[in-house]
Amino acid sequence: MNRVLLSISTIMLGLFLFSGCSMQQKGATTSSSSSSMSTGPSASDWKGSVKGTWRLNSIDRENLPSTYTIKTVFEEAPAECFIGSTWVLPSNGKGTISFSADGKLCAPGASRDIVWSIYNPGKNNGEPQFQFKKIYAGDKAKNVTTGYRLDLSYSDANKLVMRMPVTISNGEAYLVFTFARVN
Repeated sequence: MNRVLLSISTIMLGLFLFSGCSMQQKGATTSSSSSSMSTGPSASDWKGSVKGTWRLNSIDRENLPSTYTIKTVFEEAPAECFIGSTWVLPSNGKGTISFSADGKLCAPGASRDIVWSIYNPGKNNGEPQFQFKKIYAGDKAKNVTTGYRLDLSYSDANKLVMRMPVTISNGEAYLVFTFARVN
């Protein structure tokens, strides 16, 4: 009877150790393969989820002291003028930002033409970013050399979150743009 219990215990212990070793190898394989690949969505995945019409609901501060003043966003207008703006981002990359906020320095009804795309830094060189440049009357997009990039943080069928880096004296902070899909 003792031999039977000892045999069963040895078999169970062997199975337990074998299953533990195989799970560790599987975990090691998974983690090593994921470290060589990007952890987030690809640039084409982001483009598919970003295209559409969006309403900017909020601009929040992340790690940005309340004493730090931001005079304009995108060298266009104060942040409060962007709240409620509609961003039309069609798949052809020729979009618009339409303003609706009232305020001292806001221009409700104004619209800004933009050309947008998803910046692809290449494999192992960072994550894709949303980029755009403002196009004024008479400009050709290929001749406009300045623009803006925002980190892509989150997107689903109804919500889009992008973060604009802001360099401050003691590190980096962000303005966080939260959008809701209009269509």
